[in-house]
Amino acid sequence: MVTPTYYLLHVADPERSGRFYGELFGRAPVETSPTFVLFVLDGGIKVGLWSGATVEPATGGAPGAMEIGIAMKAPAEVDAFHEGWIARGLQVFQAPTDMDFGRSFMVTDPDGHRIRIFAVTA
Repeated sequence: MVTPTYYLLHVADPERSGRFYGELFGRAPVETSPTFVLFVLDGGIKVGLWSGATVEPATGGAPGAMEIGIAMKAPAEVDAFHEGWIARGLQVFQAPTDMDFGRSFMVTDPDGHRIRIFAVTA
């Protein structure tokens, strides 16, 4: 079985996106350069932010066509994360909502990549 452990997002400005994801993840990147920023998360998952202008082969995809999911254990945690997000002055794309799978809200990064914070209740 193959288990993905490394996710790359093509971004317009890796430094700006690095600040955004540093705030989201609550940690500093382990690597930074003008064209690339890398985070290593708990469990060893890596999230790389690569300058879309330097990706090879060139990218053709548009942000928003996929989502990064961040699972919480309970709906109250989703709401608390949302409140903390708002308290920091960050924008929310979709307010906390009860959906068929559970409680969820969504933010977007500076490039429009979707990030869904959720707790499964169904």
